[in-house]
Amino acid sequence: MAFSDFKRISDVQEKYNIEYSEEPFIKAQPINPPEPFTQDFEFNRQYIDIFTSEASRCETIIFPIIREAYRKYSEKYALWIQRSISYDSTLNGTPDYLISTRSKLGKTVVGKPLVMLVEAKKNDFDQGWGQCLSELYAAQQINQDDKLEVYGIVTDAKLWEFGKLQGSLFTQNTYAISLDELSKLFGTLSVIFQAALADRDL
Repeated sequence: MAFSDFKRISDVQEKYNIEYSEEPFIKAQPINPPEPFTQDFEFNRQYIDIFTSEASRCETIIFPIIREAYRKYSEKYALWIQRSISYDSTLNGTPDYLISTRSKLGKTVVGKPLVMLVEAKKNDFDQGWGQCLSELYAAQQINQDDKLEVYGIVTDAKLWEFGKLQGSLFTQNTYAISLDELSKLFGTLSVIFQAALADRDL
């Protein structure tokens, strides 16, 4: 069984006894992205059919946003693209994007997983969150500390949803952020990265 075999949040809840809650746990101030990023982003939106396929959404929207938000934390974090992780025969697979602590062994080794990002295939957020929550539970087990929060993001590029797992409680943020609210999205990503960093006292 792999992460992608979990089709909804309840699948993970029932298998691993995880409680569910909803609350607006993210309190973020808008952050305007740098001008070079904005220019490239607007160029893509104007001249490229960025929603035509999963690959185009990932390459022209999702990854550029994650990379830019991650840039200021790159000394502490490592950003992984399609990097497989495994806890056991059930909890294994390949997150679309993964942010971990930076290993002392170098950029080729995954540190402790902190943030998982899953693209909602065919805009299926239910399945996206089933996969993401299973990844968060695996990250929690790999880290060997269920008191520390791990964070999840599911997006179809147009809408971005957020959640966190601490102990046996998964909390989903009560609102999604639209791609049209770019400064709000960058502010939210910054809050999540800072929270993950603070949790590890890095």
